[in-house]
Amino acid sequence: MAEELLINITPMECRVALIENGTVNELFVERSAKRGLVGNIYNGKVVRVLPGMQAAFVDIGQSRTAFLHLNDMVWSRSQAAPNIFEVLYPGQVIPVQVMKDMLGSKGARLTTDLSIPSRYLVLMPYGNHTGVSQRIELEEERTRLRSLIEALQEQHKLPGSLIVRTAAEGISEQELGQDIAYLAKLWEYIQRKQKQVEATALIFEELPLPQRVIRDLVSEDTAKIYVDSREVFHKLQEFVDEFVPAIRSRLLHYPGEKPLFDLYNVEDDLQKALRTRVELKSGGYLMIDQTEAMTTIDVNTGSYVGGRSLEDTVFKTNLEATQTISRQLRLRNLGGIIIIDFIDMQEAEHREEVMKLLEKMLERDHAKTKITQVSELGLVEMTRKRTRESLEHLLCESCPTCQGRGYVKTAETVCYEIFREILRYARAYESQRSYTIVAHPSVIDRLLTTEAPAVADLEHFIDRVIKFQVENLYTQEQYDIILS
Repeated sequence: MAEELLINITPMECRVALIENGTVNELFVERSAKRGLVGNIYNGKVVRVLPGMQAAFVDIGQSRTAFLHLNDMVWSRSQAAPNIFEVLYPGQVIPVQVMKDMLGSKGARLTTDLSIPSRYLVLMPYGNHTGVSQRIELEEERTRLRSLIEALQEQHKLPGSLIVRTAAEGISEQELGQDIAYLAKLWEYIQRKQKQVEATALIFEELPLPQRVIRDLVSEDTAKIYVDSREVFHKLQEFVDEFVPAIRSRLLHYPGEKPLFDLYNVEDDLQKALRTRVELKSGGYLMIDQTEAMTTIDVNTGSYVGGRSLEDTVFKTNLEATQTISRQLRLRNLGGIIIIDFIDMQEAEHREEVMKLLEKMLERDHAKTKITQVSELGLVEMTRKRTRESLEHLLCESCPTCQGRGYVKTAETVCYEIFREILRYARAYESQRSYTIVAHPSVIDRLLTTEAPAVADLEHFIDRVIKFQVENLYTQEQYDIILS
């Protein structure tokens, strides 16, 4: 599969698009004023221990205290799990690493089981085994890598365990040795820095986004890496020469006048990724609703009637939907619990084929995914590991008019609310002679037309005059009642 990486740089932010076969499949955004915390290591200070939750709140110097659960701490798994108050106490200073960024009102999620990635390996200083990525399938290669890593680790006297990343497949002993030497120096630096800095201070900061995507995403399938900033291009050249010299020829500076993202229609795809409705080429469509609790995806046939029968139409729509769903999960960076409501299929063979294709498409995802089960109602339940904010949460905020509900009250509903409010005022304040309704134009218009008889009845009932005032700056749900 042909891949290209587009790195767009501005003084305010860095954006990276992963292009697969001409289609945008993943987007990464890092803003200069709001860099992510995942991968950063801090000297954290325990603020509060929660025995009932087996967790603690830890101050790492951010706006909100971070959360550390016992399951994310280092302790011998051969022993029974200790109580949280046996290993932590308020005021204690411990090295912690951010595993999930702050999401909404939640603080960052922490771990004491540190992991330090390089190009081909991940060092876990407190681990005790050698692991190989499951995506390296050939048993001979897995055995070769495991034996090489164990020998090199002993040679460099590197503590803990090493996990071999997918990018290490076919890599020579010399290159793996350079990677381990880099990790050994980095671990020494982290240990030294930990002793030097105070509580809540940063010990080690994860690489900036451009270097990070080259370290984590570039593979044999990556044909080109385009960078539209000459300054960042030179920095990446130095990084590549140091860690992955084999890909230097693929790193290119893009000097064109037309913006890099416009050239590949990334901007259009980015805007579409913020919409609820996603069109399928066949005429069907998806409805994607993201909430704090979960994400739901509903598949619909729409205008597609091209099958030989209803079952054939439904089957083809569901097959097309699996490919679009897998892409949208990556593009929007949707995480947590995801519920997919495919169109009901009568034939068991069709249901199996759709599930197999969904699983196959999800294999390309860099985030860990797991399909748990198909419910009795035919809903596909799955999870996708969430480590950073979704595209929607990163680029958008709740609508001030609807407060994130996705809808507003009708003018009719607001009119009736106003009537009830006036009745309450009439009972409470007998001395008032008139009421002035200040509201959105659509509400005032309805009060003066459709609801005019009701207004007249209300005036007669309360024996007061009702006046009207248009306020263009109000939203449809806003109104005021002025007593005079």
